[in-house]
Parts: sequence; C-alpha cells; structure tokens
Amino acid sequence: MDYEKLYNSYYMQVYSYAVSLCKNQVHAEEIAQNTFYKAVTSKAEFKGRSDELTWLCSIAKNIYLDELRKEKKTADFSQAEILSAQENTEQTVADSDTAFRIHLVLHRLEEPYKEVFGLRVFGELSFSQIAAIFGKTESWARVTYHRAKLKIQERMDDDNEQ
Repeated sequence: MDYEKLYNSYYMQVYSYAVSLCKNQVHAEEIAQNTFYKAVTSKAEFKGRSDELTWLCSIAKNIYLDELRKEKKTADFSQAEILSAQENTEQTVADSDTAFRIHLVLHRLEEPYKEVFGLRVFGELSFSQIAAIFGKTESWARVTYHRAKLKIQERMDDDNEQ
C-alpha cells in the first residue's frame, strides 16, 4: 500500500471528521496525524472490506474514544471552542444569540443523532460514508440525519416558547 498517496488523498477528510468529533482544530490535527501513523505502523493492515476512507475514519474514531477514556473527558466544550471549529455555521447564523442557542441544543442532542449531524454538517461526509462508519445502511444515515434536524428544530422552538 502506498501510504504517501493514502495520506495525500484522505488527510483533509480525516481531519474534517476529527474536527466534527472533538470540536477542536488542534486536537483534530493530532488525531488525524495519529490516525495515519497507526495506519502505517499497525500490524492489522487494510483488508479491503470497506473503502480506505471508512477504514481511516474508524481508526480516527477509535483514537478519539481512547483519548476520551484515558482523560475521562466529558463532551463539554466551551462555546469559544465550538464556534472556532464551526466557521461555516457562524457565517450562516448572523444573530449570535441564536447561534449560541443552536450550539446548546446540539450539545445536548443524544447519540447517534449528534454524531451523524456533525459528520454531515461539519465533517462534510456523504450519507454513504456516514453509513459505512456506523456499519448501517445509507437510508439509516439519511433518516437519522433528518431526525436530528427535526430534534434540533423542535428544541429550538421549545426554547423560544419559554
């Protein structure tokens, strides 16, 4: 396997996926680098049962989860870290109060909706890639993403009524 070609082909996608997981660009860069290091040095090589990006994203996810376990981190990230990792979202939401409420709702969203939404919006992954990461169908990924959007909208509406 040509690891340099693998790195050049998939680094930005793995990095984007890592940003969607950890909401921190510096931490995501470390995860992406560790992902390729592990892919190159691990005894378990790519077997071709999925595509290379799916394999790399699975490694990245496992690295991230391992770090969470080691550090006993919670999913609590400061608003500044969330906003810095989501420049595209900031541009689409002019009102900072609304942006803050959206991030609060997203932060409280349960899994797998939170991760699927993050992969689609912030990681810019296709539904087929998301499905491969979860070991589900593309239809499942689409439905889960749609339900996540509905849950976010419902909670935003509930917050507006209060």
